[in-house]
Amino acid sequence: MARLRLPVLLVLVAFVTVTPFVVMVLVAFAPPGGRTLPGAFDVTRASLRNFTDVLQSADITRWALNSLVYSLVSVLLILLFASMAGYAFAKKRFPGREVLFWAFLATLMVPFQATLIPYYILVSEMGGVDTYWGLIVPTLANSQAVFLMRQFIVQLPDELFEAAKIDGASEWRVFTTVVLPLIRPVLATLGVFVFLWHWNDFLWPLVIGQSEAMRTLTVGLATLEGENVTINQIMAGATITVIPCLLVFGLLQRYLTDSIATSGLKS
Repeated sequence: MARLRLPVLLVLVAFVTVTPFVVMVLVAFAPPGGRTLPGAFDVTRASLRNFTDVLQSADITRWALNSLVYSLVSVLLILLFASMAGYAFAKKRFPGREVLFWAFLATLMVPFQATLIPYYILVSEMGGVDTYWGLIVPTLANSQAVFLMRQFIVQLPDELFEAAKIDGASEWRVFTTVVLPLIRPVLATLGVFVFLWHWNDFLWPLVIGQSEAMRTLTVGLATLEGENVTINQIMAGATITVIPCLLVFGLLQRYLTDSIATSGLKS
């Protein structure tokens, strides 16, 4: 019985976690007409009508494109800037390095809601409202990403960088040919997290994307609740938003396990 405690606990936690997603899918495939539980459990009457209706009644394609641009561009730029900053904080020696790093890390304690108005005023004054760059740029300074990169790179042996310098490699070549290949597991792990953060982000896209054409999926689905749309169609739209997250996790799952396996290794 003692050996079964942990598996039983994990099964219960998994059940509680998965149940909302299962209910969402069941309601999405239920026949139109506002059918929810327990009627949605009748899988013999499953239908794709809710998906076609929500795609026709709302600009889901445009919203999905906005979310994709917002998420993918943010992932690429955050990984680039975080890896460069993490490498500098981990392996470079310069005055004030530790003070600057911990001051930058201290911004984690400041909630985003506290900086929302200053961010909006600054972006608005620069003409970034209702634009992609206004949506993306304020999210690029990610202190959590820099911290994760720094903690991973600091474990890499210094001999690798010294050997590259002896061979005459420039700083940029050391970064691209030595650092980046070695941190691929943490890049993939952080990439998944950053993608999910931006794909599910609601508050900042709501403030910046003021026109319907600049709405993301999360904001667009929230606006459907105030329109003449059934709960089945809303759940169908929510199901569509989950698909890219599952694809990203499935494609990068191997790198996630590699990151976990190598996180405790030293030089």
